[in-house]
Parts: sequence; C-alpha cells; structure tokens
Amino acid sequence: MQPIFRFSALICLAAAGFGGGAVSANELFQTLDTSKDALAPYRWENRPVILLAPSPHDPSYRQAISALEAVSSDLRERDIVVLSDVSPDDPSALRDRLAPPGFMMLLIGKDGGIKLRSDSVISLETLKETIDAMPMRKREMREE
Repeated sequence: MQPIFRFSALICLAAAGFGGGAVSANELFQTLDTSKDALAPYRWENRPVILLAPSPHDPSYRQAISALEAVSSDLRERDIVVLSDVSPDDPSALRDRLAPPGFMMLLIGKDGGIKLRSDSVISLETLKETIDAMPMRKREMREE
C-alpha cells in the first residue's frame, strides 16, 4: 500500500465531475453509482473510501466492510463515506478507469485526489493517520 500522487490519477478523478454536497449519517455506506460523475456529491464535503470487489462475497470486501462498520463514529468524525462497487458485470465508471483485477480499496481526499490505493484491506489506523496528516483535516481539528 502506498500513497498515489500521479497526475493521471487526479485527472481521472477530476474528469469524474466533482461537485458539492454532504452525506448524512444514515448514508455512510452506499453503493457506488455507475455514472461518470458518481463522486461529484462528495467533493469538498467527504472523503470517500471506495471498495471495488468481484462480488459481495469476496473475503477482502467482507473484511473491509466489517472493520469499517465497527468504527462508524471514527468515519463520521473524519467525514468518510464508504462507496462499494461489487458488480463487475455492471461496473462503475471508476472501476472501468482503474480496472482492478480483484479487490481494491481507495481513500479519496476531499479535493478528489487518490490518497491511498491498495489491493488489500487498508487498516483503520492507516486511514486515520493518513487523513489526520492532511492539511484540511488539521484545519478541521483546530476548528472543532
């Protein structure tokens, strides 16, 4: 697992048509929309964690969902929304662009850039440390 700072990755997500909008607490876990602008409602409001899996029965996917559900308050505190695409036969535009061979987990910043990308489950500690080191999150913590 490593941070991704490739210009092409940022262009890929920027092309997805980011806009603005907040996610309510009851919408913490959602299915990733198949449209090319699926991430638009989250830009500048949320930090999407995206789970791409070959099926909802994939062991890595189930492990990730279970771990994330157990810490929903930590997710809300950091404005995280979890978006899943477990339908390779009806793929999201993001799945088409990234073409994961199996499971993939990504952390997207509020700015739309890919902050973490892994073919295994990213631990909550790694997610928290990465987010808490971001300038925008530091500013949010000072304002709380």
